[in-house]
This record gives sequence, C-alpha cells and structure tokens, in this order.
Amino acid sequence: MAVDDTQPLISHLIELRKRLLYCILSVLLVFLALIYFANDIYQLISAPLIKQLPAGASMIATDVASPFFTPIKLTVIVSVFVSAPLLLYQVWAFVAPALYKHERRLMMPLLFSSTLLFYAGMAFAYFVVFPLAFSFFAHTAPRGVLIATDINNYLDFVMALFMAFGVSFEVPVAIVLLCWSGVVTPDDLRKKRPYVLVGAFVVGMLLTPPDVFSQTLLAIPMYLLFEIGVFFARFYVGKGRKRDEEEDDPEEDEPE
Repeated sequence: MAVDDTQPLISHLIELRKRLLYCILSVLLVFLALIYFANDIYQLISAPLIKQLPAGASMIATDVASPFFTPIKLTVIVSVFVSAPLLLYQVWAFVAPALYKHERRLMMPLLFSSTLLFYAGMAFAYFVVFPLAFSFFAHTAPRGVLIATDINNYLDFVMALFMAFGVSFEVPVAIVLLCWSGVVTPDDLRKKRPYVLVGAFVVGMLLTPPDVFSQTLLAIPMYLLFEIGVFFARFYVGKGRKRDEEEDDPEEDEPE
C-alpha cells in the first residue's frame, strides 16, 4: 500500500478518536453534574411503582452494595440519555464530510426528529405505561403476598421498557428513510397494514415483559407511529435514489 493511500485512513482514525473523546467527555461532564443527585434521580424513576405499593410495603435491596451502586448505575445511564443530542452531533460531524449535500440536508432533520421521538417514547413509558402497568401488577398480587421489589431488578426492568419504547418510537424515521431511498413506497406500506398491525404486537411481545398489558401499550403506539410515518413519507418518496441517478453536476454535489 502506498504512503499516499494510508494518509486518508490515518486522518479518519484521528478524526474518529477526536469524536469519541468528545463523546466520552460529554457523558463524563453530565455524570459529574448529576452524581450529587443520584438518589433523587432514583426516587424519581421509582415513583410510579412506590405510588402503587400497598400501605406498609416498600422497595428493598437484596445486595449489600445495591443502595450505593444502583443509583450510580442509573446516573450513568441518565448521563448517556441526556448527552444523546451531543453524541448524535459527534456522529453527524464525523460522517457529514462523506455525504452529498442533499443527504446532509436530510440527515439534520432526521437526527433532530429521532432524538425527539426517542425522548417522547421514554416519556410515554414513564407517564402512561408505568402508572397503568404497576397499578395492574399491584392489584393482581395474590392475597397474603407482600410486594417488595428489589431496587436493582426494578432498574433493569424500567430501563428495558425505556429502551423498548424509545426505539419503537423511531418507526416514522425508519419509514421516511426507506421511502426516501426508494426501497418501499407509501402505497406499498398501506397495503401491508394488517401485517404491520400483527407485527407491532409481535414486537411488543418481544421487547416488553411477558404480560399482555405492556405488549398492548407498546403495539398500539407503534402502529399509530407507522401511520404517521407513512403520511410524512409521501413527501420523500424516492428522492434519495432520484437525486443519485439524475445528478448532472457531480462536482457541485460531491462529498467534501
């Protein structure tokens, strides 16, 4: 391999290292700002369950170090979520020079909307799903069974739901990208509505705890978001492929 051929690779690796350092520093700074409030953050996350516990019941810690490490673990996760816009910007800054101008014009709105939808999915889980699900679980416990949830198990449970709803709310972005690239069209997706509805419940079954309640609360919003994505996708049908095929002046729209 010639020396000139290795220069672009080295420059890309240096740029990648710089972007990764920015990502790590972003998360670290947010973590340092939030670590003092670690217990308060955990109380906020556990509030939907605590409100539904019977009188005299409380959460427990079955491991000696759980009261210390579990809030810190949650704070690390929250730091990543809070830093998500900065992390996505670093990803954008790394790949932007390799994109065409029309691709860059599309990517920025998609990055913004995907971040907003992810936060919306988490908010939906916290304010809608958690109160309903925990109320259902608390009132269906057998008589004589005292509900005492371990704090670490609870954190794993709610983080799984946060991720499931956050990722599921990205459906409109995925549909817009598919239609923009010409892989599918809105008309094709409309014809597959029955399959999408069944698929939404299958995804809900795979991504949520094994109860019909949580599955339904995830499947219905997913299907509604599918319809929203199909509606907006009609404005982007085949634009990516069309522009790639009909570029008359490659130098004007070539990657930097």
